[in-house]
Amino acid sequence: MTLVAFIVEDSQTILDALIPSLEELTDAKVAGVAESEKDAIAWFVVHQGRWDLAVVDIFLKQGSGLGVLAAIQGRDSCQRAVVLTNYPTKDMRQQAAALGANAVFDKSTELEAFFRYVQVRH
Repeated sequence: MTLVAFIVEDSQTILDALIPSLEELTDAKVAGVAESEKDAIAWFVVHQGRWDLAVVDIFLKQGSGLGVLAAIQGRDSCQRAVVLTNYPTKDMRQQAAALGANAVFDKSTELEAFFRYVQVRH
């Protein structure tokens, strides 16, 4: 069964590498992307219940991934929200967890662990 993934990321370079890797290394299909908090929340409102995995960066061009996490806190228990960031500080991990993130990964050092998490949680 294919996971429906949505990515909240403002770096085209990251997206260009992440999307094909995610689709190749896991059973995920990326249904869409947003580069701002507002656009991401709008997508989740329209697609409520029709996604399995949210991959959220914290620092965005407009708004914050923390706002996105807050907006999807009421999601179904089978829907996962994962933070993929360059700033996985202890404080950021705690804030993300408090807002319902299922996991937090460092973009630069924990990509393998991220892909394993996605595959195992499938």
